[in-house]
Amino acid sequence: MNQNNIRELAASFQRSRILLSSVELDIFTNIEDSGTTDKQVADKLHLDERACERLLNALAAMGFLTKQNGKFFNTSESFTFLSKKGIEFMGSLMHLNHLWKTWSNLTQVVQTGKSAHPAEINARGDDWLTAFITAMHERAKKQAPQQLANIDLSGIRSVLDVGGGSGAFSMEFVSRKPEIEATVFDLPAVMPVTRQFIEKEGFSGKLKVHAGDYTTDELPQGFDLVFLSAVIHSNSLKTNRDLVIKCFNSLNRNGKVIIQDWIMSNDRTRPLPGAVFAINMLVGTEGGDCFTEQEVREMLSTAGFKGISRMEFESGLSQMTAQKI
Repeated sequence: MNQNNIRELAASFQRSRILLSSVELDIFTNIEDSGTTDKQVADKLHLDERACERLLNALAAMGFLTKQNGKFFNTSESFTFLSKKGIEFMGSLMHLNHLWKTWSNLTQVVQTGKSAHPAEINARGDDWLTAFITAMHERAKKQAPQQLANIDLSGIRSVLDVGGGSGAFSMEFVSRKPEIEATVFDLPAVMPVTRQFIEKEGFSGKLKVHAGDYTTDELPQGFDLVFLSAVIHSNSLKTNRDLVIKCFNSLNRNGKVIIQDWIMSNDRTRPLPGAVFAINMLVGTEGGDCFTEQEVREMLSTAGFKGISRMEFESGLSQMTAQKI
């Protein structure tokens, strides 16, 4: 890595901030098909005209807009992905706006060891929660078919999707095997958003929901599979140990648990996305982290699980699977 590489990486936040502020201000939705001037955008969104013009020019320079005769136009990609009128609008980018605020405190967090966002999820407000679940849904909906493809569902009649958010993985389980009864377990504050996504994706009546807090409540019982995707990284080691015991108790005999997450090498430097995500947990949670395979194996074996195995995807994500004998 040379000086130019280092400088480019260090300055990359500038273009990211231009894009995220434009999404936050809803710029792309307010660009008309016939073209829109900077004054029209500024007036409609109550922005400073001079500052708005500079932002639109930067977006044009970056390829998100085009500019002709003083008017700005969306590209086909920016309309599709960044305008609320687009069929694949990336509402998940608002979650990155929220992450920006916590990541901006990284220096202080490393100095003090205290999270920049100590409030529990239930206390972070509807805007934060909706953006977070939307981001998780967009990612999970795209990844679920590939990530669940190699799971043996023979003998699986019921699935508990712990921390299931939008229910994206439950939807995929039911799509793969319609006779499965899938239940999404998540916090009471999440349930209204869960129900919205279930209805939006056409799964009304096909999925069950169960509100609860796995840090204080027992999980419902009688399941053949308990699935935890992107759950354990939010918790401390102790909370995860307690949660895995609850998963064991939730399962029928011969049932299995699958933990899907960033599973780190023993020196915690691989995979790279996991090492970076561990920083996201540092700034955004009180005790979250990305855990090693050895730590996850210990959680599972201590709870009583047998036959522990690991499968790693090309992305670096892993699935740890174990059985209740």
